[in-house]
Amino acid sequence: MPLTHYQTLGRSGLRVSPFCLGTMTFGEDWDWGSSVEDSKKIMDAYIDRGGNFLDTANIYTKGHSEKIIGDHLGKDPAKRDRLVIATKFLGNMFPGDPNGGGAHRKAIFNACEHSLRRLQTDHIDLYWMHFWDRHTPIDETMRAIDDLVRAGKVRCFGISDTPAFKCVQAQYEAIFKNWTPSIALQIEYSLAERTVENELIPMAKEMGMGVTPWSPLKGGVLTGKYSRADKDSANAGRGAWVENHLTERNFKIVDELKRIAENLDATPAQVALAWVQAKPAVTSTIIGARTMDQLQANLKALDIELTDDHAAALDDASAIEPTFPQSFLPNVTDNVQGGATINGVKSEPWNLAPKSDDDRW
Repeated sequence: MPLTHYQTLGRSGLRVSPFCLGTMTFGEDWDWGSSVEDSKKIMDAYIDRGGNFLDTANIYTKGHSEKIIGDHLGKDPAKRDRLVIATKFLGNMFPGDPNGGGAHRKAIFNACEHSLRRLQTDHIDLYWMHFWDRHTPIDETMRAIDDLVRAGKVRCFGISDTPAFKCVQAQYEAIFKNWTPSIALQIEYSLAERTVENELIPMAKEMGMGVTPWSPLKGGVLTGKYSRADKDSANAGRGAWVENHLTERNFKIVDELKRIAENLDATPAQVALAWVQAKPAVTSTIIGARTMDQLQANLKALDIELTDDHAAALDDASAIEPTFPQSFLPNVTDNVQGGATINGVKSEPWNLAPKSDDDRW
């Protein structure tokens, strides 16, 4: 599958590449990112291959990620116009200012203006709510987004890292009030992080939101570069974010990734990316790259086709326990004749019909 195998994002006509270029690593302001020049080369290589989907955020590398994109693409209208540039609001760029971040009207409008300036563009193609702001009513957020869309500053809206119930509430606020709905859901999703399959992914399917997974390699845990032998001495660039996930469960997943990778003449990372992208709800997987070699290696995952046996083996190695009510529902199976199976035991039919008019409520 090439990068030009564009797919519509959620319940929209917006077409995006199957791999989105994540740019959280653009800039060295967090001490582990790419230089400005390397970031530009990575963008060019991705675009030259036909990629059209870039993902950033106002707070990535303290705003530098957006500025690098703007400095490189904002001066080239032809190139910028064929790209889908996504950024995010909510993170506070002004410490000490209680209204410097959040999903309320003042913060959203201010964040949008600053992002437009850094990106050197007059519109944002996809504007994400970075995560849930529990202090702001969701209808205030949705109305503000709709106003930005009507003003031409934002084209589409998406929700990231937010509970399923709040996503549904946001969607119905938009549907019932004729505001702009969310067309996409950005969540962490990988072989190491599958709990989103319990609620968030089924919700996205029902609500018309295309899924764009972030951290599909769990910060490098699924690349195979860490081992059981050196996990206690690992010195990951992202610190505890990675080191806390060097667990026996994840090492078992990596063992399976290595076995399948050897069979396919691929790398564990490529197999892990192929597994995520093959999931039915996933539209475009966000891949990061600090170097050109990492980008080229990750893009090769698009050429990998996992067999049913490969996918099943990976599913088994990374299986998770369902949460309630998914953990309960399989134990209660309605019978068309009125009976039920509860914990594997057949019960008498549940006859709840009133026996007489006197029994009716």
